[in-house]
Amino acid sequence: MKPADPSGEFAFTEGDFQRIRTLIYARAGIALTDAKRQLAYSRLSRRLRALNHTRFTDYLDALERGDIDDEWQQFINSLTTNLTSFFRESHHFPILVEHLQRASARRPQRIWCTAASTGEEPYTLAITAMEAFGSMHPPVEIIATDIDTNVLARASAGVYPMDVAGKLEPERLRRYFLRGKGGNNGMARARNELQALIEFRTLNLLDERYPLNGTFDAIFCRNVMIYFDKPTQRRILERFVPLLSPDGLLFCGHSENFVHARDLFQLQGKTVYRHVAVAAARAA
Repeated sequence: MKPADPSGEFAFTEGDFQRIRTLIYARAGIALTDAKRQLAYSRLSRRLRALNHTRFTDYLDALERGDIDDEWQQFINSLTTNLTSFFRESHHFPILVEHLQRASARRPQRIWCTAASTGEEPYTLAITAMEAFGSMHPPVEIIATDIDTNVLARASAGVYPMDVAGKLEPERLRRYFLRGKGGNNGMARARNELQALIEFRTLNLLDERYPLNGTFDAIFCRNVMIYFDKPTQRRILERFVPLLSPDGLLFCGHSENFVHARDLFQLQGKTVYRHVAVAAARAA
């Protein structure tokens, strides 16, 4: 069989790549394109080195047999992409502020960040909530989930190098982060009040059941659907419908659109959606 990467350190055939594509799709819904061949080789090569394998075939056989404890999670962690930053796609946050301020004060507002990555997005949501209510203790709860356990651990710690945290406006950086000293010089840590608003959990959007209770006033699922094919996107969107409160908002990424799910969600603004039934009632 023709090698997928004949010059690589490890034996890696086209058949190996196709197995990887099948396995990651089944486990995480991620549709790897042909353009991701080198990425798959590079990311998973680290696992082969760690486990002393010399061929992808041997590694994939061991993975499927379940020979290595927790290796499925390592496999998924290796193939997920975690590109994020504070206040990314900033047009969404004034909309969120208005949405939170309009909501009933009888209960805390609940936000679900479905792809927490290394934490910049959920901490941005927490900052936005604090600014919406003018308080370090706003009536807001944030659930932040991700399939990748490695990035969740970093997110939960809330510690960032200054070349990441320093991209925040100076006043926000001063108000919401503590600068490291001594051995932590060049780092910044999210203040305790910020961290207290967020609960980090592991969650696979393909799971049959989500470990979530109640409904959410906003769901942020931005730049996640681009990794799924249309049928998988549809299944996930169907799962979101009962999880949104009657007037809830779904925030998506700038490169995502759900024209194939127009019976579920209707566009309300730039990559912001509502339930079709709610949107229709508001328009009537």
